[in-house]
Amino acid sequence: MHELPEKVQRWVSDAVGDGTQVATATGLRQGANPWFLTFEPGGSVEAAVLRLGNPADPDHCQRFATEVAALQVAGNHQLPAARLIATDLDGSAASALAVLTTVLPGHSQIPTVASTERLQGLGATAAALQAVPLAPRAALPLRTRSIADVDFAAQRREKGTTALLTVAEERLEQLPAPGGPTVFVHGDLWFGNTLWSGDRCTGLVDWDCAGAGSPGIDLSGARFDAALMFGLPAAEQVLDGWQRTAGRRAERVAYWDVVAALGTLADMAFCVPALHDQGRSDLHADLLGRRRDAFLSTALSRLDADDQ
Repeated sequence: MHELPEKVQRWVSDAVGDGTQVATATGLRQGANPWFLTFEPGGSVEAAVLRLGNPADPDHCQRFATEVAALQVAGNHQLPAARLIATDLDGSAASALAVLTTVLPGHSQIPTVASTERLQGLGATAAALQAVPLAPRAALPLRTRSIADVDFAAQRREKGTTALLTVAEERLEQLPAPGGPTVFVHGDLWFGNTLWSGDRCTGLVDWDCAGAGSPGIDLSGARFDAALMFGLPAAEQVLDGWQRTAGRRAERVAYWDVVAALGTLADMAFCVPALHDQGRSDLHADLLGRRRDAFLSTALSRLDADDQ
């Protein structure tokens, strides 16, 4: 057993029922939380995923409430997401914030080369979300960008920025934010938050940045990640998959591409550990920075001509 407190184990066992006991707990993110649990043979559940948080931390409380609300919406609309088994959103039963879910098939390891099918599949997954209309609510607030609870602009002001990032910030300030109805957004749609079986996307995980917003948030978030992982042409395959599935042309792509690229720091080293954890040890800060800048420069050049 790997560092799961006894009270948490009892809570999990009670939630699963049938007297089932936790057999193993394996950290899924750099050897830690969330946890992949297996159970002693004979029960009705063979495995589950457990996410834990600190009930004294308001940010954790908000993230867990968002995760649960998002999984409920996803379940109601048959989206590729885990199903809830049990929750403790105040820590009273488990002595921690706790969300226990079913296990989705597939893995999140990112290949060094992506097929057209995989890239288009990521776009198709983003398009499935935009088909769900959603008004903002307390647990699923209005989102205007990915990873909305991290102020990347403030961090760049503190740690340093680049001329290109500064130009992009100033350019966005001159433009009105796109309007229109809001839809269900994942809010952190990158390959590390997707599961795959071959080239088929089997699910999305880590819903704690979800909310209501423009379809462009997830589409360009996925496009930007594809460009970082595989190079600029990969982003166009994601767009193609999105448009094929949505049955329409995506709107304001250049605008949302700029927004997505601004969800970074000048030094891309900040995201390297997460990428290495997903199997991409070939990626380093300099390469990621060049790919980020190529994506952002292309988006800026398209802004004035963007008549979408």
